[in-house]
Amino acid sequence: MNPQTVLIVIACYFLLLFVISWLTSRKVTSDTFFTGDRQSPWFLVAFGMIGASLSGVTFISVPGEVGNTNFYYFQVVLGYTLGYFTIAKVLLPLYYRLNLISIYTYLEDRFGFYSYKTGAFFFILSRTLGSSLRVFLVASVLQLILFDSLGIPFWVSVLITVGLIWIYTHKGGIKTVVWTDTLQTFFMLASVVVCIIVVGDALEFSGISDYFSRVSEDSRSSIFNWDWKAGTNFFKQFISGAFITIVMTGLDQDMMQKNLTCRNIGDAQKNMFWFTIILVFVNLLFLGLGVMLYLFAETQGLALPEKSDELFPFLATQHFPAYAGIIFVLGITAAAYSSADSTLTALTTSFCIDFLEIERKYPKERQVAVRKKVHLAFTFIMFLAILIFHWINDQSVINSVFIIAGYTYGPLLGLYAFGLFTKMKVQDNMVPFLAVAAPLITFFISSNSERWFWGYKFGFEALILNGLLMFLGLYLFRQKN
Repeated sequence: MNPQTVLIVIACYFLLLFVISWLTSRKVTSDTFFTGDRQSPWFLVAFGMIGASLSGVTFISVPGEVGNTNFYYFQVVLGYTLGYFTIAKVLLPLYYRLNLISIYTYLEDRFGFYSYKTGAFFFILSRTLGSSLRVFLVASVLQLILFDSLGIPFWVSVLITVGLIWIYTHKGGIKTVVWTDTLQTFFMLASVVVCIIVVGDALEFSGISDYFSRVSEDSRSSIFNWDWKAGTNFFKQFISGAFITIVMTGLDQDMMQKNLTCRNIGDAQKNMFWFTIILVFVNLLFLGLGVMLYLFAETQGLALPEKSDELFPFLATQHFPAYAGIIFVLGITAAAYSSADSTLTALTTSFCIDFLEIERKYPKERQVAVRKKVHLAFTFIMFLAILIFHWINDQSVINSVFIIAGYTYGPLLGLYAFGLFTKMKVQDNMVPFLAVAAPLITFFISSNSERWFWGYKFGFEALILNGLLMFLGLYLFRQKN
């Protein structure tokens, strides 16, 4: 693929993002950056959240992972539906009733100062690591297909990547992100549909019915795994999927901040239900594309890349027609930025509201300047985290994302579960210690589970164990009176 063409396409794409940023950031206030003035249309939020939820991980990692674990990832997706229903019926009404900007202020009202700061800290930690890992995946692909040919080193290309995100989000915040996410979701879905058509033509699929029959007949399309010892067992994956959704969406400032820009609770719930339905079908599309990519490589006699994450980029940029390769680049660029831009906004929001208490401690005229400094600082932190992942990561990124979530969101799961389902108070000053102990014990148990529990191997359900240990710790250190 011609690097100059790729560069022109990406430049035009960002020009469009900058225009949207300019239009949405006029006459903004500090509140606009954090809440979007609570005027976002629900259907716009729903469509944009698809891109933010899928990100570059789904776009690249899910099709490649089909070769390793078949369609087993869809068991997790089925669990998502239960998780999103819980968010719509339990968490969203709570957040709207309390009129929250940062969802972690609930913990201060329920338990106290230390619980509040602990919850916000674990969100910042988890989102910084998770989103940096997502951007790292896409930055690696862009490095391969563009920046290497231009002689630009990886650290410079990453600096350009995060710098561009900062430029179009630092002023308008969540109001800009709601609109840019919509555009990015469109490009991402258009890209995967075009790639399916291109591969289908190469494989001589005669139509949609042939697509379904050929994919379903392939051994890699098996969805259910009933082996109770395996990390991909159905019940483990389904239950883990529900809890992953609850913590990575319902207890996540990034995802909830978009929902809280809707006009009312009814619109927010409507957004969540439609978003869930669409997300299930979109994940099926990506899994089906994965089977087709492996069939394509086999029929062409191509040697597969060592890492499954490299399969889709390898085929799209070196073996697809030029126009399909360009559309792939648009899709992967959109996938990267739909996740990263909202993450930077959410991290800025959480730190400003939860730690700096910007609304209480700073006059209106200083709030904007403080918020911009925080936004720039998190941009730099993300840059450093991406470079670290470049040096150390050696496995499928989607697995890495869920592993990180299992250890960093577990304390949040335990805190919110204890707050929502009991009426007990806790010894607030002990909460930070419990939040550190729960992940450490989880890691120790999961590392030895096969030896201790007759071959049982922990998968994504380590998150549930982590949350349960946090819940148990809170119970043990409850206030006796």
